[in-house]
Amino acid sequence: MNKTLSLSLISLALLGACTSPSPNAPLRYSVPEQPEAASGVTAKPGWAYGRQAVAAANPLATDAGLQILRAGGSALDAAIAVQMVLGLVEPQSSGIAGGAFLLHFDGQKVTAHDGRETAPATAQSDLFLGADGKPLPFDEAVLSGRSVGVPGALRMLEAAHRQHGQLPWAQLFTPAITLAELGFKVSPRLHTLLQTDPHLKKDPLAARFFYTAEGQAWPVGHVLRNPEYAHVLRRITNEGSLALHEGPVAQAIVQRVQSPPRPGSLSLQDLRDYRPREREALCFDHTAQARALRICGFPPPSSGQIAIGQILGMLSRASAQGPELAGGLPSPDFLHRYTEASRLAFADRAQYVADPDFVSAPAGDWRSLLAPAYLAQRSQLIGAQSMKLATPGQPSGTATSWAPMPAQTEYGTSHISVVDAKGRAVAMTTTIEAAFGARRMVTTDPARPGGFLLNNQLTDFSFAPADAQGRLIANRVEPGKRPRSSMSPTLVFDPATGQLLMSGGSPGGALIIHYTAKLLTGTLHWGLNAQQAVSLPNFGSLNGPTLLESKGFPSSTVDALKARGHDVREMEMTSGLQAIERTPSGWFGGADPRREGVVLGD
Repeated sequence: MNKTLSLSLISLALLGACTSPSPNAPLRYSVPEQPEAASGVTAKPGWAYGRQAVAAANPLATDAGLQILRAGGSALDAAIAVQMVLGLVEPQSSGIAGGAFLLHFDGQKVTAHDGRETAPATAQSDLFLGADGKPLPFDEAVLSGRSVGVPGALRMLEAAHRQHGQLPWAQLFTPAITLAELGFKVSPRLHTLLQTDPHLKKDPLAARFFYTAEGQAWPVGHVLRNPEYAHVLRRITNEGSLALHEGPVAQAIVQRVQSPPRPGSLSLQDLRDYRPREREALCFDHTAQARALRICGFPPPSSGQIAIGQILGMLSRASAQGPELAGGLPSPDFLHRYTEASRLAFADRAQYVADPDFVSAPAGDWRSLLAPAYLAQRSQLIGAQSMKLATPGQPSGTATSWAPMPAQTEYGTSHISVVDAKGRAVAMTTTIEAAFGARRMVTTDPARPGGFLLNNQLTDFSFAPADAQGRLIANRVEPGKRPRSSMSPTLVFDPATGQLLMSGGSPGGALIIHYTAKLLTGTLHWGLNAQQAVSLPNFGSLNGPTLLESKGFPSSTVDALKARGHDVREMEMTSGLQAIERTPSGWFGGADPRREGVVLGD
């Protein structure tokens, strides 16, 4: 553990708690102390607050959200401020040229705001096929204009702000603009990812901004200023999302997308035409420790809530052979049952889940995949030995002509959770997909340093549009379609009272589903607090090998799983969980020790 970073984070949290002004004080944004210590796994204490709290992946972003709350902003206002700062200080994970799923609770109702990117109007199903008709290598697809989807996060946040905002739109950008102009200190994580990324410095604009003349990443603590990002944000404060979707910024985006190698077809018309969607949150009932719960998440095009609901539902019906925890860690028996349930859930995910504007739900309702009778039937397939590879089921007896989507790499993202003093809450997962997205930086003025990075979100579509028999894949590329996602922003409620119990989520590509399921299992079933649950070692399966976090489990656990037929792979599983849970005295937040996040509040 790096004690310097741990103490720095704790001190920042305590400072925020001790200096809270009276509620609704005018926003006078001040730059907080910035993290400088080494990267790596850092133990975190968890943070308790009485009225309100913000959890995000970087202390500067968390602090921005808290300052907005203290100025009288809503949870949604705070989330917007957090996102704009993350786009500056954590550009590898999210930004204004990316997408996001936002769950909002106004004290009475949960709303799902879909800011997922879309495929250009001229995109075709062979977008990621080479001249030989075979899928392109993943990196070749990512590092191309073809991978860039029409950005959706900013326009979605603008629409959500019209409904749920309290402070003026322009005021929410003050922290990010200030930090972009004055500069922020490069964090250990940003430095590490810059130094190890083999592709970003191939882009001339990114190389000039993120690296020294010798091609080395700026060192930890280097003050990095981004005047171009500040310029773009100032335009957005005056013009709203039009500043990104029309005019000089839009022209700069299109120019970068349509430049070699492998130019994309994204056009000015695509940017003008983008519209966010407001969807009905997908909620299911769940029982843990004899307590009734209501767990709400995002519907398709996210696969997260369906898969999490299936895993938890099958686990509750599968016969346990022993305790679920052993020595404070998930036991071999639990891991066996969990990964078997995961295989079944991911088989259904590959078969059915895609953009609901293009693909019908099985039996006409996505809840058919969460129906108690269906989950009971699927759970019976969990036996004493690993099935290794699961096949999709048929909810409500529905037959399908879709082909399962082949396994494909997923990356990226960041998560934000906020609860405000008036009982409103946000869970938002936000992304540009791979680290540093398509590795294409956008600027409206090459003489002005900085800018923002484009997403590579279209690589979340299936590269192959059909299988060898010609059956179409639900999550194939189509014009205007949103790619399937694993993002899993989650809100948990007491159904009897309607009271919010938790806001949480994580980055991590397809493993987001397992990280979020771990959080829910640890807090709701095992009685752990949010920090304890977040800090547990990670585990899961994507319907293949059983995945365990490196150095997280004893060899006896690995051996026990192998004895039950599991192909065990130990690997880095760098989650970035953020969670805020209700306590008798207020709120308690946890942040992932694998990343730089903190929880701040009053």
